[in-house]
Amino acid sequence: MRVKAIPVALSAAALFAVAGCGGHDSAGDASDGGATPTKAAQQASSGDFGDLKNICGPGSAKSSPAQGVTADAIDVGVFSDVGFTKNSEFIDTAKVFTAWCNAAGGINGRKLVATTRDSALMQVRQQMLAACKQDFALVGGGAALDALGVQDRLKCLLPDFPAQVSQVQNVGSDLQLNETGGAAYARYIGYYDWLLKQAYPKSADAVGTIAGDAPVTKVLNGETVETLKAAGGKVTYQDLYPAAGVSDWTPYAQSIKSKGVKGLVFNGDFASLSKLEQVLTGMNYRLDWIDANNNAYGQAFLQLAGKSLDQQNNFADLSGVYPLEKAADNPATQQLVALFKKYDPGAQITLPGVRGFAAWLLFAKAASSCGDDLTRKCVYEAAAKESAWTGGGLLAPVDLSQPGAPLTCFNIEKATPDGWQPADFEPDTGAYRCHEPAHKFKGDYGKPLTLADVGKSLSDVK
Repeated sequence: MRVKAIPVALSAAALFAVAGCGGHDSAGDASDGGATPTKAAQQASSGDFGDLKNICGPGSAKSSPAQGVTADAIDVGVFSDVGFTKNSEFIDTAKVFTAWCNAAGGINGRKLVATTRDSALMQVRQQMLAACKQDFALVGGGAALDALGVQDRLKCLLPDFPAQVSQVQNVGSDLQLNETGGAAYARYIGYYDWLLKQAYPKSADAVGTIAGDAPVTKVLNGETVETLKAAGGKVTYQDLYPAAGVSDWTPYAQSIKSKGVKGLVFNGDFASLSKLEQVLTGMNYRLDWIDANNNAYGQAFLQLAGKSLDQQNNFADLSGVYPLEKAADNPATQQLVALFKKYDPGAQITLPGVRGFAAWLLFAKAASSCGDDLTRKCVYEAAAKESAWTGGGLLAPVDLSQPGAPLTCFNIEKATPDGWQPADFEPDTGAYRCHEPAHKFKGDYGKPLTLADVGKSLSDVK
């Protein structure tokens, strides 16, 4: 996919319905289930997280083996479009993790210093060039137009441990440890297979898609259509809406009704989806299901959707992230809630924030294993050995040892008037459903960049 210049006036929300990793706009609300202080709270000052031991702790580091690494500190960059979106989820997560890790002793005694790289939507390359001059690695961040910085990152051999990846050129690019699967595979094949063959089989012959009219979401929509067809769906309706917003969703709702759409995939911002659903509900048209995408997973969508939640079945695939509303049932998620309460009270935990924290854990575990000789080569190779990474229990297992491998587990949430709840999708591995057949894309949606594309190789990483 070729990245086109996008006017800053475009709605960020439409851009952030990216690969379903979304949530830039979501106001996810994690609850501790009313739990009293437990082991999770007690671990808030230790270097253990979930089932991971000694992730952070004291040590006797003495050398400065790489850019951004001294005997006292490790400089890392955190990408965020906060200057454009005003959403600080990646920054909040970095604050919580570094505060917790440094309180436990840092990485072998070295303190973590996180620098926000505010890409502000269109400043990705400028911020990447700055990171190339200072940072040891990038950790726990993301940018909507992240393809703009991949070449420069690879040229300066900067490892990336992202919370979120957006554009095809960046998804699974070299020197990246990505927890959301390779760009060559359909991330939601299991999800759509469940919707079309098990939950609502009568909807398979009338599926529709709507996407924000922006380059990122257009690519995503193309992948969505292919995935739906691979799952046995017949796509009878496709539409785009202006990324700057829609004043009246009535024409869209009328088209959906006139074409008899039974299942709808919405690749856009949840505020727009809520308006569309209100119109559909007002004209007494009820679909079998709506894929709200996990951009909507949070309290904000529930509030905006309001009474339409009684009429429309909204679902989201969390792609293997343990549900936040069930934190009390999962020690790692419960500990994450406790850490946020201690180190950044009032900050909300979002789905991308959970992935960001898991990315920080991956980086810290790998860096800790390197001891005093902390180099980019060591930290990347150590992290790339993880064949069943769960972030201490925050995620379903992800194989990071096979670059570009597909996700093998998924979990589905349903939006209800009482909040988000796990759908009845017949999980077979704890909270997840795993071992679904993978679908490799046949369409040409672009490819992630490699070191070879910039005249480099892994042997150049020191």
